[in-house]
Amino acid sequence: MKTFGIKPKIYFSEGSMAFLKEIHGSRAFILADPVIDSLGYLKDAVTYLEAGGIPCDTFTAVKPEPDIASVMNVLKKYAEHSAPIIIAFGGGSAMDTVKAMMYFLHQAAVVAGKEYQQPLFIAIPSTSGTGSEVTNFSVIAINGKKTALIDQMMLPDVAILDSACTKKLPPHIIADTGLDALVHAIEAYVSKAATDYTDALAEKAVQIIFSNLYDFFKNAEDTTARERVQSASCMAGMAFTNANLGITHSMAHAFGGTFHLSHGRSNALLMDTVIEYNADIKGKSDIYAVGKYANLAKVIGLPSRTVREGYVNFLQAIRTLKNHLEIPSGICAAGVEESAFINAVDKMAEQALLDRCTPTNPRTPTKEDIIAMYRSAI
Repeated sequence: MKTFGIKPKIYFSEGSMAFLKEIHGSRAFILADPVIDSLGYLKDAVTYLEAGGIPCDTFTAVKPEPDIASVMNVLKKYAEHSAPIIIAFGGGSAMDTVKAMMYFLHQAAVVAGKEYQQPLFIAIPSTSGTGSEVTNFSVIAINGKKTALIDQMMLPDVAILDSACTKKLPPHIIADTGLDALVHAIEAYVSKAATDYTDALAEKAVQIIFSNLYDFFKNAEDTTARERVQSASCMAGMAFTNANLGITHSMAHAFGGTFHLSHGRSNALLMDTVIEYNADIKGKSDIYAVGKYANLAKVIGLPSRTVREGYVNFLQAIRTLKNHLEIPSGICAAGVEESAFINAVDKMAEQALLDRCTPTNPRTPTKEDIIAMYRSAI
């Protein structure tokens, strides 16, 4: 039996953060990225909440690419008041930290045999890429290894997509997070668990990203491009929280965790290599994957008179977009030392093979396949 679910109520467009005036509760805890504080957006959120009679506790010690220690640090701060409203305000790290904190609070209650009183969870993303505001995923480092936590209780209750919060993003963040959203959409689309519902969301996300991401990259003040990419990121999140992902993410988790590259940049460096592997046009062609890639060529307006033509055009479109977004040409060009990378490949391949995103990849890889893909991306 297949399922499809969308939990968060979504408020979107510039100025939508004003919704915070309408919520009810005795107290709110806000975990925000430091940059959100420095830009004045955190103050805006607090002002809206206090206008509605809700006092706030704020915490801005968000660690990029969070680990278990940083999650426990936030949990300790939250436990001082145990507010019935939790707000994650920022990029993927803020979202992942709050989700992981809620996950561990729930697990602790289960172990203790207590009823878990789940707080109202509001997510306000400040980047357009993770889709975390509508997903049941959290990725944190445990013992140096990036680990995906997956649980429906980590889904936010409310998502606020206020595009004003993304207008100060630097171009390299727009590029990395935008390509992360594109990978989410593509991997959900070719996933073994894809459905008509997830396909519709993924197709629209891909179309919007190809039409608007470069404009957003060139000019973050472009309101239309900014809002559309933010919407596409959210759609891609809805797609992959229902269809799961694939080995671009599995490999990026291992690679990014080992060499401390951002998740979006790690995905961007690996995505076309994985697409080539999944399509397998030089071997026993995986008709399912290559056919869906070809269909995405049609979605973005490229010729696809045959499956091969569509696939080739789509892959080239991805490489052209990456070039326009100034993504390094390979892993070494991104600053990773080749000898260190080669030495780490075997362990990274083992980690990627065991990753929770791997089972839904359209083609089942071996360890040797993953090693070959890593080497191809150098």
